Amino acid sequence: MRIYLVVMDETEEANQALRFASLRAQKTGGSVHILALVPQQTFSAFGGVQATIEQEARERAEVMANNAAGHIFAESGKMPTIAVRPGTPAEVIRKYIEEHGEIASLVLGACADGAPGPLVSHFSAHAGQLPCPLYIVPGGLSREDIDRLA
Repeated sequence: MRIYLVVMDETEEANQALRFASLRAQKTGGSVHILALVPQQTFSAFGGVQATIEQEARERAEVMANNAAGHIFAESGKMPTIAVRPGTPAEVIRKYIEEHGEIASLVLGACADGAPGPLVSHFSAHAGQLPCPLYIVPGGLSREDIDRLA
């Protein structure tokens, strides 16, 4: 079974990548894994404050991933796998791919204007070292374009 890994955040390009991956999964009999990243927090002098900030960030990531999964389920009838992980984004993604050898591709969305985004820049520069293909969904595509291309 083909598994499409989408890194989810609160950007429109992540939503476009998720739509593309969901449609590809439907057409190929595959499934989608949503990986929500919990941003690393800067050091706080008060441990209790730091823990609260980290917990709130994790809860935001979980809510976002679950909302995205709900949209996929509503459209396709298949519930994606959800993972929420803290850490440095590139390292977390690489480790997740290593842990899930069945992942067929990493799907990322590029910004419509300006630089494509840090994850797209990083993984496109290192695409030759990935154990799976990298799909980059251009941010300027309309919903209809994504539906047609997927």
